[in-house]
Amino acid sequence: MDLQTIVDSISAMACVVSVEKVGGESYGKVRIVTGNRQYIDSIEKPFSNVEMLTKKFIPNSEYTNYLNRDLNFEDSCYQAAVQKKCLHSYAHPTRFDVWFNMSFIPLSFDNDDLCYCLYIMEINFKPDAKRMSTISADIATAVLETCIKLRSPDNFKETMKEVCADVRDLCDSEYCCILLTDTAKRKCSVLCEAFSDNTDLISMSNYVDDKFYDIAYSWLDTIAGSNCIIAKNDHDWAVIKERNPIWYDSVKNAGGKTIVLFPLEFKGELLGFIWALNFNSQKASIIKETLELTTFILSSELYSYNMLDRLHILSSRDMLTGVMNRNEMNNYVDKLVKGKYKGSVGVIFADLNGLKVVNDTDGHIAGDTLLKNAASALKDVFRLHEIFRAGGDEFVAIITGITENELNIKADLLRKAAENYNELVFAIGTAYDDKAENVRSVLHIADERMYKDKKLYYELHPEKKHRVSNK
Repeated sequence: MDLQTIVDSISAMACVVSVEKVGGESYGKVRIVTGNRQYIDSIEKPFSNVEMLTKKFIPNSEYTNYLNRDLNFEDSCYQAAVQKKCLHSYAHPTRFDVWFNMSFIPLSFDNDDLCYCLYIMEINFKPDAKRMSTISADIATAVLETCIKLRSPDNFKETMKEVCADVRDLCDSEYCCILLTDTAKRKCSVLCEAFSDNTDLISMSNYVDDKFYDIAYSWLDTIAGSNCIIAKNDHDWAVIKERNPIWYDSVKNAGGKTIVLFPLEFKGELLGFIWALNFNSQKASIIKETLELTTFILSSELYSYNMLDRLHILSSRDMLTGVMNRNEMNNYVDKLVKGKYKGSVGVIFADLNGLKVVNDTDGHIAGDTLLKNAASALKDVFRLHEIFRAGGDEFVAIITGITENELNIKADLLRKAAENYNELVFAIGTAYDDKAENVRSVLHIADERMYKDKKLYYELHPEKKHRVSNK
């Protein structure tokens, strides 16, 4: 068979790949036998977004002469050349900022233990919706269901739990997890996970700590520039063990037999990872093709969610002190008034004594420092979402599900916390009600008591006195 004539008859980039048949699910070397002019040019004159290990094409060389080893490419070649399956993939490998539209077509020409397939590819610099949509009905259905759920107006995290469970079902796996990564803070968190019935696997939360980010980030090196890592047999696991022995041991010790792991990236930002453990290896091709599209959609939604979360933080936080601002306090009070929480509520008004004197004598920088210290003292006693800067030098803590005695203890703790900061003294007023919907009257009472405490302070410390409104 004239292999050169075959590839030269194809207008797209095309080459013939040979795979050494070893037996079982193992294989030997994978070589690029020959290619058409377009394919050879992709190596010798690569696109600006593509880098090759060498720019000289030598017929019948191992593909790793040109690219880092890619288990997904190898597996597709093996399935096409040895198992005689037709495969298609539209993927965005992490090593290149391009999309590859790939087809693997078996060739009937075999030579002893060498089997052959045709590899055809197109390169897109942006994702092509038409290419993404050329998928089977089953895969299209699974991806469409994911899209519909993600567009649901329900709670985002609850929706992601449903999607995670769907992915676990699709993979017929024992476990599925979506892990978020915060590159700026170098931290990880479990967004959601799904377990099969009667599994001995435990929650990923038991493993995630302050040091786990480095472990998760090492998965990118394990993926080695591809778009995912799939281990379904000893051959695949041997590569993972070579690339990442620590992770290999941890997965095996946890009971891992098979794993498929995709990074979640969008606009060059690593958002997290999704993986399924102990999946049905017979479904590997369908799982990979489905998750290639599903993860693209998930990454886009996670990116949007993160952007909205960042915008919410900007709109709800006081930029100087980092606590919630008055607008967020008003929204929270409205929710309580409307009966969103059934239980008690306690309020502590904390106003800085002597801020005007500090501003007048030491300047606004010193005054800003005092305000930041006040917020720090409040954070020492209360959770962040309970603390609000109502305006100027006035802070409010709103605590639900608290007893009146516990509220008074909190007030005493706040006074003691203030002693740790230079020149920080609070005027404090507290109020309590066993019904949170009465929070507005509780706020008014706490405010009145705070002004009485402030008035007493200035009577005892006239040198700190400044104008106090008559309330």
